[in-house]
Amino acid sequence: MVKRTLLLLVLAALCSPVALAAKRKKIEPQTVTIPVYDTIRVVITDTIKVEPKPAPRIDTLRLAHTPAEIDSLVEAWSLLHQAQGEKQFFEVFNDEESVAEVPIDTLYKKRLADMVSPMHLPYNYIVRNFINQYLSGRWSPLRNVLAMSKYYFPIIEEELHAAGLPMELRYLPIIESNLSIRATSRMGAVGLWQFMPATGKNLGLEINSLVDERCDILKSTRAACRFLAYLYKVYGDWTLAIAAYNCGPGNVNRAIARAGANCKTYWDIYDFLPRETRGYVPKFIAAAYAYTYHEAHNITPAPTPDCVATDTVMVSRVMHLGQVASTLNIPIETLRDLNPQYKLDIIPATKKAYSLRLPTRYTSEFVQNEKEIHSKDSLYLKEYINPANLEKKRAEGVGYIYTVRSGDNLGLIAKRNRCTVNELMKWNRLKSTVIRPGQKLRIEKPKPRA
Repeated sequence: MVKRTLLLLVLAALCSPVALAAKRKKIEPQTVTIPVYDTIRVVITDTIKVEPKPAPRIDTLRLAHTPAEIDSLVEAWSLLHQAQGEKQFFEVFNDEESVAEVPIDTLYKKRLADMVSPMHLPYNYIVRNFINQYLSGRWSPLRNVLAMSKYYFPIIEEELHAAGLPMELRYLPIIESNLSIRATSRMGAVGLWQFMPATGKNLGLEINSLVDERCDILKSTRAACRFLAYLYKVYGDWTLAIAAYNCGPGNVNRAIARAGANCKTYWDIYDFLPRETRGYVPKFIAAAYAYTYHEAHNITPAPTPDCVATDTVMVSRVMHLGQVASTLNIPIETLRDLNPQYKLDIIPATKKAYSLRLPTRYTSEFVQNEKEIHSKDSLYLKEYINPANLEKKRAEGVGYIYTVRSGDNLGLIAKRNRCTVNELMKWNRLKSTVIRPGQKLRIEKPKPRA
């Protein structure tokens, strides 16, 4: 009881107004400084020294594909690229509405107008007649032209593009030679572009007893590009340039002089040109039309050549095509078709290197077997050391192979190839006049111009 009384007295004293005032006086607010910290991210890095990895030795590298496999892949890509390019080109011009009731002149004119080109492609009755010649008749060369274009046009287009010339100039070899690399005219013009010997030499082509570069697809095309570029620079009009390509600048200049100084196109001087040249430009326009719209006229190409994808290797010593054919197991006829510039199958690479065109799939194999190929020099070249043997081989080398078609007979073949039935039978050792489609006949004379 005494403790409780004392506790109450103490509490009363502490809670009295005087005590509380004294307490407030003693405990007054004071200013306190509190440090403020920010967060700093610290990244600790270390330096690691990396030693460079040495390059692998050449002899230890393992390729994903062998050279032969790479060649096959390149060939497949080339064929696919060529097929896609053709498809895209023809789809543009053959995707049209029904034309069953459209007059033929209206149709021809419209289609030529759709072939937009830096070269003027007008339509008239002269052009119509040549178009009909290309499109009619089972003996029309157009089917063979379409087949050979798969091989020749990519090479020609590449050179035209490099020279900055219109792609439409690729149709010139159609009217010159029907895309036959060995075509020979009555006047002596030879090759795809039909150069006379003097013209070929003036354009830098080699022409001698062993080599005729007028038959070299690449070199003759480059020469044609130089000549056409020069003619366009002179006349400033492609129709006049093409006419001059056919009959020579002299004839075109005389025609211009007779027609008057104001004449600026082929059609202005048409009546003053040589007769053959009057049909040259219309035939060029017709060839362009027939090639572009052959599908619309239900014309299908002949079988495609076996060697569409090709490449070249350089040869720096004398070589016979037989050395390559026997080593790489390529038919020698294939090598002759790809390299028609070598008249006697000899590459005379003594003072300079010459090109050899091969199917793409054989280029690496040629490089790998070059020593073996050269080791056959004595076997294949010994007969050519004697000049008499060279002359004999030259006489034997003139000619070409004709494939018998359905409906052919020896009389028709002889007429078409400007020879006699007796000559055909002698050249091919035939005991009768019976022949069959697909049979190969040797024609022992220059191929006539188509």
